[in-house]
Amino acid sequence: MTSDFIYDKEYKNNIFSAYEIQLKEFENCTFINCDFTQANFSGTLFIDCTFYECNFKEAKIGHVGFRNALFNHCNFTSVNFAMTDQMIHEFHFNTCLLDYAQFYALKLKKITFTNCSMVSVDFMQTDLSEALFDNCNLRMTVFTDANCEKADFYTSYDFNIDPEKTKLKRAIFSSEGIKGLLTKYNLVIKD
Repeated sequence: MTSDFIYDKEYKNNIFSAYEIQLKEFENCTFINCDFTQANFSGTLFIDCTFYECNFKEAKIGHVGFRNALFNHCNFTSVNFAMTDQMIHEFHFNTCLLDYAQFYALKLKKITFTNCSMVSVDFMQTDLSEALFDNCNLRMTVFTDANCEKADFYTSYDFNIDPEKTKLKRAIFSSEGIKGLLTKYNLVIKD
């Protein structure tokens, strides 16, 4: 029988079955090249954990807690984060595939996305204040009713954000990126 609390353990090349991680707490653990697509995350908590090259594609990650989780080169295509434990969110994404992911109405203040593909991500009603989008593809990503105050979009690209439907006070954009704020006006902008 395994313990419900796992500390300082490394998992490599694991394929987690449906109920293998359910109702467990992982602290200071490392996951390398693991497959979570079939796992049931209900009641699972990850504290100070790092994930490298893990597959979460289409995984059902409802009722999971992430406290200081770092994801590197992971696949989150079509993952719905909206049902994750919202008590304390702190997770960061580096070179991850997040296309079609949903973060609807979450509190993600100071979250970081670095070198991520984020095509058609749903950030509707999400608190992204002070978030960092560093060199991310934000094509067709939705920010309607989101709070992006003080968010940094300086190096990101291919976004279309409506300033009338998104809080953008003190958000950072490059002069090239400013075009993504004017799309709805159908203007012709020449360099």
